[in-house]
Amino acid sequence: MFVCSCFGVTEQQVKKHAADGACTPRQIASACKAGTDCGSCVRRIQAILGRGACLRRESADQGESVFSELEEAA
Repeated sequence: MFVCSCFGVTEQQVKKHAADGACTPRQIASACKAGTDCGSCVRRIQAILGRGACLRRESADQGESVFSELEEAA
């Protein structure tokens, strides 16, 4: 199903970008341009992100550090 018809971005693509670390509509826009033309898809993107598509957000909601990868590297 298309989320952004302006740029042909699907729900699966948004979920993939979220799994790769894009946790806000702005970060999704940076990854694939969805939401940057007419803007009608931004609420749909917010809904997808709000349903746990973003693994880092889910970890933060559970009280886990979202910077654990950086802390381990230091």
